[in-house]
Amino acid sequence: MSMSAVEPGSRLADRFRLEDRVSESNGVTLWKAIDEILARPVAVHTFSPEFDRVEEVVTAARAASRLTDPRLTQVFDAADEDGTAYVVSEWVSGDSLADLISAGGLEPERGAALVAEAAEAMTHAHKAGLTHLQLTPARLLWTSSGTVKLLGLAVDAAIVGLSSDDPARDDAEGLGRLLYAALTGHWPSDEDTRLPPAPTDDGKICTPRQVTAGVPGYLDTITCRALLPESRRGLTPLVTPAEVSEALSEVPRPSPVPVAAVPPAVLQSEGPATPRPMSPRPPLPPTMSHPMAQPRPSSGTLSRVLVTTLVLVIMLAVGIGAWTIGRRLGNNPVATPTTSASPAITHKPVVVKPVSATGFDPLGDDLEENPQFAPYAIDGKPSTEWHTTKYNSADFGRLKEGVGLILDMGGPVPVSDVVVTLADTPGASVQLKVGNAADLSVLKTVAESKNVSGTVTLTPGKQVTGQYVLIWFTQLPPHEDRYRGTIYDVIVHSPGSA
Repeated sequence: MSMSAVEPGSRLADRFRLEDRVSESNGVTLWKAIDEILARPVAVHTFSPEFDRVEEVVTAARAASRLTDPRLTQVFDAADEDGTAYVVSEWVSGDSLADLISAGGLEPERGAALVAEAAEAMTHAHKAGLTHLQLTPARLLWTSSGTVKLLGLAVDAAIVGLSSDDPARDDAEGLGRLLYAALTGHWPSDEDTRLPPAPTDDGKICTPRQVTAGVPGYLDTITCRALLPESRRGLTPLVTPAEVSEALSEVPRPSPVPVAAVPPAVLQSEGPATPRPMSPRPPLPPTMSHPMAQPRPSSGTLSRVLVTTLVLVIMLAVGIGAWTIGRRLGNNPVATPTTSASPAITHKPVVVKPVSATGFDPLGDDLEENPQFAPYAIDGKPSTEWHTTKYNSADFGRLKEGVGLILDMGGPVPVSDVVVTLADTPGASVQLKVGNAADLSVLKTVAESKNVSGTVTLTPGKQVTGQYVLIWFTQLPPHEDRYRGTIYDVIVHSPGSA
């Protein structure tokens, strides 16, 4: 059968019956078909006689068919025989990332979780020597069965004739674009994806946190590392799907949609119901034992006497039992029901905005440390920063014990934790100090983290309150040819109210 004869109702490989034409473009037609042997829907690509990349597509499809990651579309068959070329793959129904965004957006970590699953799947694909190169929001699906599915591995790129000199970096950037879209609802590239283009600032693509409020700092940083070289701020770029996957490894993953429980009334047993054996009847108490069988009296009066006697015996036994129980209850205090403790009320932390910030160097000659940059650490823009001056060693050239950034909260506030975004180079040691005066002797150390980088949460061991919050460097990480501490963002959380 020539490709020109392909139409609804055609059968391929004596098995796949074409039913509905889904799309058609540049000599490639996508069909919804039926696998008549397994009685299931499948997706089938067919190709016109003028399509000149059939060999590349079939080769890519056969390579993709060897992968077993459930998050990648499974390829069932691919052939180019007797003038007929086709690729048969899994039919997937669900909502694409573009659909989910268009329907009202996603919570940041929910969207990031979908991309994290795609990054893991792409890591497995690259280990097998396969690439995608066409990662768009239409190809990442949340299926109707509640799982993640990535469409078009290897095949899509072969169809359009796309190749790359550095496929690992290209796919890492593709994952970065998906993450950007999931966090902002905008697309940071020129492809037509139904999403609005990413906004720019002075010709540069804005970071996710500049576009959408509430994006966690660590997700903003990961996006910049994968996608936005001008916003990396000296961070190590993510240049492979494996590195993107590792960076997203802490994101909570989406749970499969639970299957609705069947009400007990309609549950069916696997076989005929087995009669439930009846428990043996307990023996009667001695006071209610049956009298020994006697010859039937001939007189009705005698029968009435016996019945009356039996009733009196029963009443006497019941009375004695009730008296005994009552006496026992009287001698023992009645247990009063205890009131269960009320469930603990969880207080949702709230962000407390500092009134001001300044570089803090109480042990230096000028008592300040780059104060002109300090407001950048609390402006909510991760592309800006405060940093220390450069030192010749991690311990400040042995000139002082530390330097830091001090925040004035405008008055005493309870502090539940402080989230600090540092440079991505390991080696920083920081302390959290809180107090009611901008004086090193008054500020108390309430939390500490050593040899850290990136986003760090400093959590006091007990509730503390103070007007001044100090992030105090006691060790500096390497920077270029010397050592420097950097803070891109500081968020102070208070316990808040229920």
